Amino acid sequence: MDLRYPIGKFRYEGEMTEEARRRAIEEIAETPARLRAAVKGLTPPQLDTPYRPEGWTVRQVVHHLPDSHMNAYIRFKLALTEHEPTIKPYEQERWAQLEDTPKTPVEVSLALLDNLHERWVVLLRSFGPADFARTFRHPELGVVTLDKQLALYAWHGRHHVAHITSLRKRMGWRPE
Repeated sequence: MDLRYPIGKFRYEGEMTEEARRRAIEEIAETPARLRAAVKGLTPPQLDTPYRPEGWTVRQVVHHLPDSHMNAYIRFKLALTEHEPTIKPYEQERWAQLEDTPKTPVEVSLALLDNLHERWVVLLRSFGPADFARTFRHPELGVVTLDKQLALYAWHGRHHVAHITSLRKRMGWRPE
């Protein structure tokens, strides 16, 4: 198993059906609770354990999720309110190294993710098919539809939760 991709790499099959969108929105809605469950009962040394050699620590993964998902939420709002806006990428590796990562309790990012996803899901559930067809321009990836972004972030939450749950399994760290 490739420890970098415990659920496999992201694959996008093209425009999604209404049912696929509903499932993706549910995945996004469930991500905060799944992340909480994945880290429940972990000690500080366990939180500071990389999920793979040369990889981020569990703590970095927990803080990364709201960082990334805040950027995604903003991209959705930009695409809804502007004509094909060009978004600004961010250096996620460098963000993970900033001092707020080791010095902030994971509970802060868990609460941030709870609240962000609550608001994001309200927005997503208000969409019609035309909203999912709206686009933004990524400087490296080109034009991206909100359908593709929705699928990516449903996968992204599962992907990072699986980093933690697969580490727990390999290390024999039982849930509380």
